[in-house]
Amino acid sequence: MTLAVCPGSFDPVTLGHLDVIRRARAMFDEVVVVVGHNAAKHPLLSVDERVMLVQTAVVGLEGVMVTSWDGLLADFLVRSGACAVVKGLRGGADVDAELGMALLNRHLSGVDTVFVPGDGALAHVASSLVKDVARHGGAIDDLVPIGVAAAVRAAVVREASAAREAAAVREAAAARQLAP
Repeated sequence: MTLAVCPGSFDPVTLGHLDVIRRARAMFDEVVVVVGHNAAKHPLLSVDERVMLVQTAVVGLEGVMVTSWDGLLADFLVRSGACAVVKGLRGGADVDAELGMALLNRHLSGVDTVFVPGDGALAHVASSLVKDVARHGGAIDDLVPIGVAAAVRAAVVREASAAREAAAVREAAAARQLAP
């Protein structure tokens, strides 16, 4: 039985991610989608939200499981007994970003990364762009699996509300400092 891992932040999961997951499942007996915690990123959606959205997106794909992981991917690879990491590539920038991680993961775990060229029709779809479009009120429904757009829009509203509250707190603190 072969087990592959598809790691990512999935903030949010996109149709491009789903394409890579489906294709990974065609190559391996089982696929574990690992929603990662990345301290260097400030996610729009919580880890639990991202896991739930990916789980919903892969309903019906037998042999695909979803989990989260807070730590080195290499440690997850060893613990799970994975034989491969599967990553999608949209273009040259993805190769540049992914190659170093693939080499380091192989060094730490002995597990190689399989790069899957993304569907050309989805090459423009990236989580960061989806969030940017949503933050500006644009339509994202055709870029993400069913249910994801609503979750992203709700998170954008929460984010904007939190930003307004933080600004109000800063303004009040500044006003107190200026008062005699």
